[in-house]
Amino acid sequence: MAARVIDGKAVAAAIQAEVAVEAAELAASIGRPPALAVVLVGDDPGSAVYVRNKHRACEKVGLTSVSRLLPTTTTQEDLLAVVAELNDDAGVDAILVQLPLPRHIEEAAVLEAVSPDKDADGFHPLNLGRLMVGRPLFTPCTPAGIMELLARERIDTRGARAVIVGRSNIVGKPLANLLWQKGADATVTVCHTRTKDLAAVCRQADILIAAVGQPEMIRADMVAPGAVVIDVGINRVHGRLAGDVHFESVSEVASAITPVPGGVGPMTVAMLLRNTLLACKLRHLV
Repeated sequence: MAARVIDGKAVAAAIQAEVAVEAAELAASIGRPPALAVVLVGDDPGSAVYVRNKHRACEKVGLTSVSRLLPTTTTQEDLLAVVAELNDDAGVDAILVQLPLPRHIEEAAVLEAVSPDKDADGFHPLNLGRLMVGRPLFTPCTPAGIMELLARERIDTRGARAVIVGRSNIVGKPLANLLWQKGADATVTVCHTRTKDLAAVCRQADILIAAVGQPEMIRADMVAPGAVVIDVGINRVHGRLAGDVHFESVSEVASAITPVPGGVGPMTVAMLLRNTLLACKLRHLV
């Protein structure tokens, strides 16, 4: 039997509707909508599309979106100055620096420069540290979206064996922390380039999450019958979008699977909107 396709668009739309209601109430209370500033350095086409999509998503739910578009030649010093300016701007509640940055800019230095209480991406070391000890404030958007997707689709993580393929700071590491926290209670294995017999490890998973950035790397023979498969990858293959999972073959083995596009991607944007709302609440209502 073919796997149930998990509709990330529909779940994200429900979350956006919830954010819209709260944003309207908050705007009435503080006299303006919650505001997100997005900083884009360079002219990478993919990043530009992401920024436009985030801007449209903000408009749809009643948030203000401010874009700071900087040329590729922007120095690290100049970028840090822009971040500092936004940190000090009382009209900005949350800040997102679009990744990747040009090679001459140190990504870690920029992410650390964002004020932890305006960290819409949840990438500041203080926020990642809070996540590690089970007291998250701003959770990285993609891992948060995956957890929300599992919860709303009633996929029980308690006691489940979760295998994450990929150990990035953006997805793999924070997602592992979320899955093994009390309440989620999964037993988590994180795989990487040095993992021996990756296919055998993946076949142990009740919940398999692919976040490696390699198109269609996860094949049917790497998936246990009945497993839930979450595909984080977004890759271009001969002009089409493909995930890290070979959808056609794996969907014949798994019990549920996220598509690409239309799975995890919309959830990431929905969590960004929620983080922006939270940042505004914390600044004005606490």
